[in-house]
Amino acid sequence: MSESTGKFITVEGIEGVGKSTNIACIQSILEQHDISVTITREPGGTSLGEDIRGLLLGHKHDGMEDETELMLMFAARNEHIASVIKPALAKGQWVICDRFTDATYAYQGAGRGIDMRRISELENWVQGTLRPDLTLLLDVPVAIGLQRAGARAGKADRFEIQQQAFFERVRQCYLDRAQQDKQQYHIIDASLPLEAVQTQLKAVLNDYLIMLRVNC
Repeated sequence: MSESTGKFITVEGIEGVGKSTNIACIQSILEQHDISVTITREPGGTSLGEDIRGLLLGHKHDGMEDETELMLMFAARNEHIASVIKPALAKGQWVICDRFTDATYAYQGAGRGIDMRRISELENWVQGTLRPDLTLLLDVPVAIGLQRAGARAGKADRFEIQQQAFFERVRQCYLDRAQQDKQQYHIIDASLPLEAVQTQLKAVLNDYLIMLRVNC
């Protein structure tokens, strides 16, 4: 494996799966292998993207049309790819992104009911050939995830106030996508204690690094 070759890792999951804590663990594992890491998130990742994130998660526009939500997601993503993701990868850095287009299929597609073909068209237009090299799906039953999310301080955002049925659709979409490509996607049982979750992450990442070295 050439350590100068940047890789794009995405971390997905519904509310309450512990993405922030486990992204820090992923970063630590990679840095132990002398890999330079860029941490980012969606929606957001850029100044413009963070402004759009505020519109999407805040309650000022609770009546936003679902299609408007979708297009704002991809507007933020376009800026994110151009300003953060591609430049980091070009420099040989590994990018770890808190959610990416899988979240759009799950939340706007399965959750909101937008035609998946429309999302696919936007994906191809905005991203070109860019796709994650590795996707870590932190999975918990919806009831557990919502219980954890509800225990956090602060007001629930536009997505967190959705009903359980919404998140059941989102979770199932994630699981279905993971089953379609078991080389890219790895399902992590995030319902376990944190130490056990991070043991799974370490195993997946170590196997991935070994695979890269074998195939270089």
